[in-house]
Amino acid sequence: MSDWPKIRTVGLSGVLVTFAGEMSEPANRAALAFRAAVDGADWPEVSETSTSLVSTFLEVDLASTSPQDVTERLEELLKSRDWFAAALPAGRTLWQVPTLYGTELAPQLEEAAEVAGVDPDQAIAEISASRVRVLTIGFAPGQPYMGELSDTWNIPRQQGLTKSVPSGALVIAIRQLIVFTNAAPTGWRHIGQTAFRTFRPDAEMPFTLAPGDELTFPAISRAEYEAILAKDTSGLGGATREVLT
Repeated sequence: MSDWPKIRTVGLSGVLVTFAGEMSEPANRAALAFRAAVDGADWPEVSETSTSLVSTFLEVDLASTSPQDVTERLEELLKSRDWFAAALPAGRTLWQVPTLYGTELAPQLEEAAEVAGVDPDQAIAEISASRVRVLTIGFAPGQPYMGELSDTWNIPRQQGLTKSVPSGALVIAIRQLIVFTNAAPTGWRHIGQTAFRTFRPDAEMPFTLAPGDELTFPAISRAEYEAILAKDTSGLGGATREVLT
């Protein structure tokens, strides 16, 4: 990773610090930890920060702030530690999201398992036992890209699109999972169905998840899923949570 990180300006709207050319756990860790450090430094020029899979973005008005000054400050912060091995920020949340795998509600479980070279029962066992991180939020409000799963699940996207998967759909590709915010077309395979809402506009925190949060997707029966639908009014779909220290 000797060529990384790289600092680049984004027009006059801010500065992007990129830790790798492709997704990796250390680069995602670095982006999350670096953002937390910038937030903790409370630089007056920085009005907002965000992360993508492997980058940290600082919103800075470069028309009124010297890009060179910001870059030099960032370079000093980058030199202060090994960001690829940095501790993840405290205060993140671990979620357990009940998930119905397969059935007509998530009809591509068997197809995904076949592409991965495992049987459907093994697929459910592996995925439901996996603990994944919110790598970034994007595509739709609050929609998480989560990973990384084991190499078994480095399966490609479909060649065609599924016309629509519903809100709460759990889909899989390229060692990652997504829970869909809204009904939408996708090239990822629909393997599970949840009642978990990643965007709740009337909630105090409309985005349920944040980058760095972690999730598991324990398997439930159809009857348990239907019971959650009947009783849940929070939009959390029976999920439980705890704070990570």
